[in-house]
Amino acid sequence: MSNTEYWDKRNNQIFSRVGHWQGGGDVNCQGHSLMNELMGKVSLMQLNILNATGKLVARNVADWVEVNFMGVSYPDSRIWCNQISAYAGDTNASVVAAASAAILSADSRAYGGGQTSYSCMSFLQQAYQEHEQGSGFEKIIARARMKNGKPIIVGFARPIDKDDERLKPYEDFQEKLNIPQGKYLAFAKKLSEYLDEHFSLTINSGGYASAFLLDQGFTPNEGYKLKTFAVIGGAVACYRDMEEQSPNSFLPLKCTDIRYTGVAPRPVED
Repeated sequence: MSNTEYWDKRNNQIFSRVGHWQGGGDVNCQGHSLMNELMGKVSLMQLNILNATGKLVARNVADWVEVNFMGVSYPDSRIWCNQISAYAGDTNASVVAAASAAILSADSRAYGGGQTSYSCMSFLQQAYQEHEQGSGFEKIIARARMKNGKPIIVGFARPIDKDDERLKPYEDFQEKLNIPQGKYLAFAKKLSEYLDEHFSLTINSGGYASAFLLDQGFTPNEGYKLKTFAVIGGAVACYRDMEEQSPNSFLPLKCTDIRYTGVAPRPVED
């Protein structure tokens, strides 16, 4: 098909490869009947994963991803994205604006769900391949950027406390769901042991989840889409916490809290 034919065919028409609503009848979702195959037969997380990636995964895999979502959406207003939703509640913005802003702020290379999953999954894919070809951890780590003498590897660091409280529940639930440990998770754990020994860095929730998703056949790009809205639960909770409190009561400051470091006061001359 020529370039002109391609655009002529789409002139004033919407084409979709992901779904189609048949008014009064059914909805096609990625080739599945919503009314007859999906509704009441799969979980909401299975449907979310299907819409995000085009893959209808087994229920146990979707259940594990759901637990991972619980582990990245704490109702704590000190967390970056939740601060934004709390401010939104404090200033009488809508909950939709609060949730949207929180999701946007979590689309970060430093923390969150989407971009960090993409970065970590991409790194683990490459690192695993290099390791299988004979490269040791020292050589693999050498290509990472360094800060304060430590490598910056998304998924293998955590502020405040390096021991991540989510790892044991993740592992226990994975075992309960009869999901075997795959090659990427086994590799990630060995990498964590090396980093802990040499740099006092260990795998965190994102690193574990990234390895898990790779083992289930997801690509980094699919992981990015899948984790897009992972922080929404905690964000909405923090909005709700502030919406009925006194206006401007979230993190209020006094003038004396501000340290001025500019030009010293000086007289005004006529």
